[in-house]
Amino acid sequence: MIQKLLADAEERMKKALEAVRRELSSIRTGKASPALLDTVRVEAYGQHVSIKEVGAVSVPEPRLLVVQPWDRSLVKAISRAILQSDLGLNPTDDGQVVRVPIPVLTEERRKDLVKLVAKLTEEGRVHIRQVRHDLNKDIRHQQDGGTLAEDDARRLTADVQKLTDRYVALVDELLKKKTAEVMEV
Repeated sequence: MIQKLLADAEERMKKALEAVRRELSSIRTGKASPALLDTVRVEAYGQHVSIKEVGAVSVPEPRLLVVQPWDRSLVKAISRAILQSDLGLNPTDDGQVVRVPIPVLTEERRKDLVKLVAKLTEEGRVHIRQVRHDLNKDIRHQQDGGTLAEDDARRLTADVQKLTDRYVALVDELLKKKTAEVMEV
């Protein structure tokens, strides 16, 4: 029972960490990355789908993304979707592929992106702490109900804190890496 509570909490913390990692991968840095276009939705065949579902995204050069659609009739739709996204990119197409040059970030834009990265990682930390709060509440409830001894409750609370500290440290590591990546010229 105790192990199940800890395993459940760890699973929820892992999901929070992965959500932060996914959010950070979509933030534009000075380098081209296929993950940059993960959030872009293309209108194809009457529905909105991700770019990965309608074509292959490659990085032939450090500052260029190329989208090779599997259906050439979607070239304009892909180009339009990238242009309308909030990524600030200007794609060009030649009827065959969509080329997306990645512009150099200005110092001001880099600082804004660092603030966004900090905000996203703080949301992840808050989520992890919320998992800790929920679990500690469960532990107190079980202790008050008499199904959990006081020593076990104290030990479990300490284990939950260690788990929380470990996942918060992982989020902080993501913050450090992404900040360095964004500020790199």
